[in-house]
Amino acid sequence: MKLKLFQVDAFAEKTFSGNPAAVVPLEEWLPSHLMQNIARENNLSETVFFVPRGTNFEIRWFTPTTEVNLCGHATLAAAFVLFEHIGFNGKEIVFHSRSGKLTVKKEEKLIVLNFPTSEINAIKLPENSAKAFGIEPQQCFKGRENLLFVFRNEKEIQNLEPDFSCLMKMEERGIIATAPSVDYDFVSRFFAPREGIDEDPVTGSAHTVLIPYWSQKSGKTKLVARQISKRGGTLYCKNLGNRVEIGGNAITYLIGEIDI
Repeated sequence: MKLKLFQVDAFAEKTFSGNPAAVVPLEEWLPSHLMQNIARENNLSETVFFVPRGTNFEIRWFTPTTEVNLCGHATLAAAFVLFEHIGFNGKEIVFHSRSGKLTVKKEEKLIVLNFPTSEINAIKLPENSAKAFGIEPQQCFKGRENLLFVFRNEKEIQNLEPDFSCLMKMEERGIIATAPSVDYDFVSRFFAPREGIDEDPVTGSAHTVLIPYWSQKSGKTKLVARQISKRGGTLYCKNLGNRVEIGGNAITYLIGEIDI
């Protein structure tokens, strides 16, 4: 069996930046264990699969070790492949997923995701938070699947050298570190060692937590964010209340074929 594979740098203006995702279009679902093996072989933070259902699509995402409930950059990559390579000519792509209905549209030069907002609640700092980051965060919030740690400034985020053995002990799927920025409304980094990803380059799903937090903090509904990983990526954000919009660019790195 031969399958088409696209590798797309999402939230990127040029290759070798943003977050790479493997995109595998399907006509029907493969067995879950086979999709997991493909994701493991690709060894990227996410491999995304989608199948057509009428005029809409079903979508699933896999890290090298597990299937996840929501992934932003791989959804953006899948939409980019549909728009640019498969010839989807509608105004809006509708994906059905474990996290409900997700929509994607083209808006000028951006691809814009519309995702459900994650509720956040302030909690006490975990006992090992200072050891985990090498510096004490100011605050901690719990989202749907992630913990959000707030730091004083961008330099603290840049200089973080996490102890991943400590982060592994935290029960949540992912760990977000964020702070205000001079050049952007906020910056962040994202760590998910429990999902087989020590640090994710650019994480759209994390912004379902970050956007409501920084929107409330700043009083702004439109924000520009930067994830300051080594690859880095810029995200154009809008708070819609119970939904958020997350916009970014994408570029094709590779078009190939899987033979299994």
